[in-house]
Amino acid sequence: MEKNGNNRKLRVCVATCNRADYSKLAPIMFGIKMEPEFFELDVVDVVVLGSHLIDDYGNTYRMIEQDDFDINTRLHTIVRGEDEAAMVESVGLALVKLPDVLNRLKPDIMIVHGDRFDALALATSAALMNIRILHIEGGEVSGTIDDSIRHAITKLAHYHVCCTRSAEQHLISMCEDHDRILLAGCPSYDKLLSAKNKDYMSIIRMWLGDDVKSKDYIVALQHPVTTDIKHSIKMFELTLDALISFNKRTLVLFPNIDAGSKEMVRVMRKKGIEHHPNFRAVKHVPFDQFIQLVAHAGCMIGNSSCGVREVGAFGTPVINLGTRQIGRETGENVLHVRDADTQDKILQALHLQFGKQYPCSKIYGDGNAVPRILKFLKSIDLQEPLQKKFCFPPVKENISQDIDHILETLSALAVDLGGTNLRVAIVSMKGEIVKKYTQFNPKTYEERINLILQMCVEAAAEAVKLNCRILGVGISTGGRVNPREGVVLHSTKLIQEWNSVDLRSPLSDTLHLPVWVDNDGNCAALAERKFGQGKGLENFVTLITGTGIGGGIIHQHELIHGSSFCAAELGHLVVSLDGPDCSCGGRGCIEAYASGMALQREAKKLHDEDLLLVEGMSVPKDEAVSAAHLIQAAKLGNVKAQSILRTAGTALGLGVVNILHTINPSLVILSGVLASHYIHIVKDVIRQQALSSVQDVDVVVSDLVDPALLGAASMVLDYTTRRI
Repeated sequence: MEKNGNNRKLRVCVATCNRADYSKLAPIMFGIKMEPEFFELDVVDVVVLGSHLIDDYGNTYRMIEQDDFDINTRLHTIVRGEDEAAMVESVGLALVKLPDVLNRLKPDIMIVHGDRFDALALATSAALMNIRILHIEGGEVSGTIDDSIRHAITKLAHYHVCCTRSAEQHLISMCEDHDRILLAGCPSYDKLLSAKNKDYMSIIRMWLGDDVKSKDYIVALQHPVTTDIKHSIKMFELTLDALISFNKRTLVLFPNIDAGSKEMVRVMRKKGIEHHPNFRAVKHVPFDQFIQLVAHAGCMIGNSSCGVREVGAFGTPVINLGTRQIGRETGENVLHVRDADTQDKILQALHLQFGKQYPCSKIYGDGNAVPRILKFLKSIDLQEPLQKKFCFPPVKENISQDIDHILETLSALAVDLGGTNLRVAIVSMKGEIVKKYTQFNPKTYEERINLILQMCVEAAAEAVKLNCRILGVGISTGGRVNPREGVVLHSTKLIQEWNSVDLRSPLSDTLHLPVWVDNDGNCAALAERKFGQGKGLENFVTLITGTGIGGGIIHQHELIHGSSFCAAELGHLVVSLDGPDCSCGGRGCIEAYASGMALQREAKKLHDEDLLLVEGMSVPKDEAVSAAHLIQAAKLGNVKAQSILRTAGTALGLGVVNILHTINPSLVILSGVLASHYIHIVKDVIRQQALSSVQDVDVVVSDLVDPALLGAASMVLDYTTRRI
């Protein structure tokens, strides 16, 4: 606090108007309560107004009391009528009542959420009474009058907390001060992302009946569209007809208090929804329980922002009806039915979506919004002039800052699963490895998958401390991989129990992040394309030398996978019909000669015959003989070790010649720990064996230290960059 010139604790007023905005504000309120050294703990002023205090909408102020918050002021501000005039009168009534409350409370900061007409009254009152306003969820686009209200509050607010990069860009475009914008994510995600694994069946039974199973029911939540009330009522009628025909147990929540809601309730009662055996109609569900209900639903349908925002965290299928959320950013779990003008369209959408499971989406948050918001609040200097400044065009380049005004590093979580080690790293957009974790690769599937999850969870938690925003997870693994499904189809003996393994689902479910998976050789090629010597080249080939031998082919700037995902298995090019046995089951493959495993085999043979060690060398009894010992012996003049390395390099060179004759790339990159030991031999073989037309193709050693990790990261970073 000394840093910001404040010599006393901040007095914060939180105003909440309805059940939806309280779900976003409650995590912030709990956070404030946990930091009494910065905030006045006993005076987190809670002002309750709007539909919270109306019986027809569930008297939802009770959930605030159940959360152990003292409600300082209750303002009855809703003029009943549920039409356009009633909304205007409600804003006017709130404006009449709020000045006395704010004069009495005298808060330093008023926290206002969202885009409701009640929130506009709050922001207007606070601005005119010289109270600083922190606006949550500004900059977003939906598609109704809410957009106009949201942007009006933005212009009144002094500080802005937004949830997505697009929203941040919109705020900058609206001339808001860059230094007063925080890209934090949605506060409700802090609770959402830790909620799914809790006991949920008792909640499902309580709201939907004892005979209902997980993923076998629907949650419906539809509100009126105030700019086209007549059409929205008709659409609600069609939705109910489609749900009746679909014949699944359905939890229907009453609409909000906007103009047109009374007519929608009449439609429900006309169709007998409250007494229909397949329907449960409720005014309110506590947020903790609502989370569990949507997380385990077979589908959610309607036009609530909850469907396109919060539900994406669970991968639950959503059917978004009409135009109320038309401008929102959505995950792939959302199917839009913008012209929901027939029952058949809605019914068809239900058949398409019901029961599916999509990857979890983190578009609106990563579970760390509240710590960022609290830091932001603490940084507010009450000595600064109250008059807000606007940054008129030309607009600066988009700068995303955390509370310390340091660029939060966009990063990927990279996993490299090799024959020996399992590595996880946080990799920045520039290819910098911010932090790396290494463990031995376990021998069994169960131990391996558990270790991967454990290391990734630890790395993701550490990323927050390191000021890194994780965009997704990329996995590089040995074996044949179906990258579309994120499944390891088959692996050689190098990695045991690694066939038909779905890597995407457990990681996505645990981390709530998108996940990409590919073969380690392909990842090495992707690393060279983004960060290495293949950058800007249209065609090149990477050969990676390590415990095994792998490779990747870039053709016309794209990675080649092949019809059965077996392209670029370059380690299994046969260079001798009567060569040594290979781990793939064949004979004479490059891997059988030139891999670390092959060199270790030959080193053990020499050692057993007492032909490995030369003067200046020793192998402790408790240390296994390895390829490194063979290389050391060759450097110290062991003729037999030199011959083995020459044979291995020749086998690799013959493989490169075959690649040059088959693919004719413009560059061949040797990567991995053995590349520098083979490069000269490979070039000699090309001079002796290759056609003259390809002898000018350059063969180089990669200058990347961790190509598999960087390639895994590039799958994430390339995709998210395109999206942004």
